[in-house]
Amino acid sequence: MKLKVSVLITCLAVLSLFGGIAPAHAQQTSPIAEPNLTTPPAGPPRHRIEINPRPLLYRRCVDWYELQHRPSGTVLYPQMRCWWVRG
Repeated sequence: MKLKVSVLITCLAVLSLFGGIAPAHAQQTSPIAEPNLTTPPAGPPRHRIEINPRPLLYRRCVDWYELQHRPSGTVLYPQMRCWWVRG
């Protein structure tokens, strides 16, 4: 009985070495590891279309310096006035 079991184990070992029977861990592969042959290869990259319309409104500003009288003395103070203009 021991002889038959040892012969069977030896035959299975020899077959697995020559590829007749693959070990269980070799038969299971991850789907990530295998390339997916059913999907076609990706074509050239798509070009992006960018549309930059002219703005309807934009800000127009005017700036100047103004003298302001303060208790500590006269100060040159920057001023700015902005408004919206149709483009």
